[in-house]
Amino acid sequence: MRRGLILACVVTVGFSAEPRVQFNEVAAQVGLTFHHENGASKEKLMPETFGSGVAVIDFDADGWPDLFFANGADMAHGKPSPGNALFRNVGGKFVDVTAKAGVAGNGMFATGPAAGDYDNDGYPDLFVGGYNNRQLFHNNGDGTFTDVTAKAGVGGTGWVSSAAWFDYDRDGYLDLFVVRYLEYDIKNAPYCGYQQAGYRMYCDPQQFDGVPAQLFHNNHDGTFTDVSRKVGIANRAGKGLGVVIGDVDLDGWPDIFVTNDGVRNFLYRNKGDGTFADTTYSAGVGFDMNGKAMAGMGTEIADYDGDGLPDIFLTAFSREYNTLYRNLGKLNFEDVTLKAGLQSGFLTLAFGTKLFDYDNDGDLDIYCTNGHVTDNVELYDPQLSYKQTDLLYENVGGGKLVDVSAMSGPAFRIKHVGRGAAVVDFDNDGDLDIVIADIGARALLFRNDGGNRNHWLMISARGRESNRFGQGSKVRVTAGGRTMLREINATGSYLTTSDIRLHIGLGAARVADRLVIEWPSGKKQALENVAADQCLTLDEANAVR
Repeated sequence: MRRGLILACVVTVGFSAEPRVQFNEVAAQVGLTFHHENGASKEKLMPETFGSGVAVIDFDADGWPDLFFANGADMAHGKPSPGNALFRNVGGKFVDVTAKAGVAGNGMFATGPAAGDYDNDGYPDLFVGGYNNRQLFHNNGDGTFTDVTAKAGVGGTGWVSSAAWFDYDRDGYLDLFVVRYLEYDIKNAPYCGYQQAGYRMYCDPQQFDGVPAQLFHNNHDGTFTDVSRKVGIANRAGKGLGVVIGDVDLDGWPDIFVTNDGVRNFLYRNKGDGTFADTTYSAGVGFDMNGKAMAGMGTEIADYDGDGLPDIFLTAFSREYNTLYRNLGKLNFEDVTLKAGLQSGFLTLAFGTKLFDYDNDGDLDIYCTNGHVTDNVELYDPQLSYKQTDLLYENVGGGKLVDVSAMSGPAFRIKHVGRGAAVVDFDNDGDLDIVIADIGARALLFRNDGGNRNHWLMISARGRESNRFGQGSKVRVTAGGRTMLREINATGSYLTTSDIRLHIGLGAARVADRLVIEWPSGKKQALENVAADQCLTLDEANAVR
């Protein structure tokens, strides 16, 4: 394996024992003015509480990550959406470029956006799911997008929740996985809750049938083929909300984990022959520690305990635990929620989530954005609330996490109703920030102040034989006496796409002793003695088999 390194940017940051990281909410300060419309009404239509998500997408390829917000609509009164919004990042400030870009949408209640470069032209495209609708926007490379839904063959019905781009067959082109939720008709929505003034509530998903997910294979010519049944993922038993992609068994093929609402989760193992096997039961990731199906929302795959095996995390309903499954190897998992110290999330209702290294100390911490689905929940359970503060768990080693929300800055004292959540270094200062799509309210941006006191690397990938942004590549970094496994992967959370750039904290180490990337093509390349606090571009042209 030979070296392959292009220096993209360098930021000099010194290590010091300063106070802990603080998060500050700065959306208005940096020009992020998006306000979500959920159409809250006395009819309590379920999409009103479902929310919408956010996609991190560097649509103009200038190295500054931009933000796309899906927007809802006032469905009870038949009003179309006021429109999605695209904010261009101009050196850490945001400018609304929606009109010029042409991504306001078709008026649907939009839910989960997914960014990915499906034609490998270097400009990420945008899929937007919605209630009984969806759109695919092709990035023209000139700051504009074109709606190619019909031409591409990814149209369809069904209430879309989350979506994910990934190369399931490793042919070098991203395919599209679309999660769908319930058979729900707003024109025939039942009354739920007590028959008493003020007590009507949003209905329980148990009252409705689920809708199977879809997998669209990329035909390499701008079109897609629905292969859902052929590959084995068209399961009507699901009521899908979140999806994350990751190679949980480290066989080189990307697997799929789907959270479902009130029924078991799905873990689809990629068999490497173009099909998937449902291994949920044997893997032990379908239910909680008591054998109960959860209301699973957001989800992540990442190696939280540093043992080199990707673990699975999901967020759940109030009076359910946000659940952490530790990977024991050989497709076996153990529920370590209580062992790990995640008890404080029992009364929250979490949606978006990320496993990320907020303090750059080299291990992965856990973030959850919270907010109930029932806006009058206090009438039914005085211990619960509609607006909630968020959760941040610091990884303290040994498989343990500690709730540090209360001491992590004013942003974690804001009560709000979070849904989609992504991580992104929006100001390119070397630490990861959090962007949240609230329901029926303005978007929030939690700026990370102090995470860059530790050292870090930011990696962008340039695929050649593999997909353009190297999604699915495994990166192993050795620094400070330990080796960290990460995957280049923007999927996960809830209705959301995060930054495709891979961020790795190095702690006090000023140099990464060794960095190895394994591309989806099977090629590898290695770098030695890589200086910290810089952005790197790794080019597959420099890799070998």
